Amino acid sequence: MVSKDEFVPLLDSKPQYATLKPSIQDAVNRVLQSGQFVMGPEVRAFEREVARYLNTRYAIGVNSGTDALFISLHALGVGPGDEVITTPFTFFATAEAISHVGATPVFVDIDPRTFNLDTELIEEKITPRTKTILPVHLFGHGVDMAPILALAEKYDIFILEDVAQAFGGKYQGRKLGTIGDIGAFSFFPSKNLGACGDGGLIATNDSKIAELARMLRVHGAKEKYRNEVVGYNSRLDELQAAILRVKLPHLDQWNAQRRRIAERYNELLEDVPDIATPIEAAYAEHVYHQYTVRIKNQRRDEVKEKLIKAHISATVYYPIPVHALPVYSDLQFDLPQAWKAASEVLSLPFWPQISRTVQEHVADSLREALA
Repeated sequence: MVSKDEFVPLLDSKPQYATLKPSIQDAVNRVLQSGQFVMGPEVRAFEREVARYLNTRYAIGVNSGTDALFISLHALGVGPGDEVITTPFTFFATAEAISHVGATPVFVDIDPRTFNLDTELIEEKITPRTKTILPVHLFGHGVDMAPILALAEKYDIFILEDVAQAFGGKYQGRKLGTIGDIGAFSFFPSKNLGACGDGGLIATNDSKIAELARMLRVHGAKEKYRNEVVGYNSRLDELQAAILRVKLPHLDQWNAQRRRIAERYNELLEDVPDIATPIEAAYAEHVYHQYTVRIKNQRRDEVKEKLIKAHISATVYYPIPVHALPVYSDLQFDLPQAWKAASEVLSLPFWPQISRTVQEHVADSLREALA
């Protein structure tokens, strides 16, 4: 039983660390004793291991998930005058990366069931300036990629997958991030595979894209002091790579636990009025980066406040669709499903080791908040 005064966080990473503490400490000590802190053997080993896990030819570690998107777009040749089709219901970094390379984000409304891009609405937004489609596998649920692949072939455009929230997820049996031309991943501490700081990854099967991405992350040089293009300083930290090497073999187990925990929440909440629990489409293997429900009848903010008063953390991802943020408001997109989701979504406490007792407490508190 959970005390009503006990605080329930949105995420508790301490149980995971407790399980892996000796191995993580050994990995950190190994790096410290080596004296190699930037682009050393840990980064190279992690890139090999994660490429094997994803079943992709190339994996390039970078500084963050945002940099992974930005460098990927650059490596695809996206720049001023180009358009990139993407979702308005995501973290700002997705569109920010598009703007940073000088291109224009073109937002397409979402499927209300999955919160992902509505693939039926993409083709009408394609123009001669469209260079790339950038789907986001939100909350751990894969986008329906088959229609996007067909459009990419029909119009000769690239696909860049944003996999920041879905590491280990699958689409029709294939790992997300390996279906399009390039995949961008994040290792922010809260992610399914989280580092102890920032980190990101670019995955691709294209040798030319991989070569350019490797150059771009180190100031545009294949060899030191022989810079061929203007690049960036975006290298995966050696300490973070060592920690990620410890965690990677456990990822599938943690994702399986996430799926079981989501099923338990679904059972606990199935009779609660004014709630829609997450769905999983037949083509996807959801890995539940977040467990996000819809609170109907314009009660979301009220319910959130009641949960907070009950010492239960609950968060809104995302309260304002990206197309409506001040920086993009002049683009004037009308995307009603994104707005509706922004007014209804609520993410509940969720991590691989959360106990049934805590979940029952959260469900009971949610039921009380809606009573």
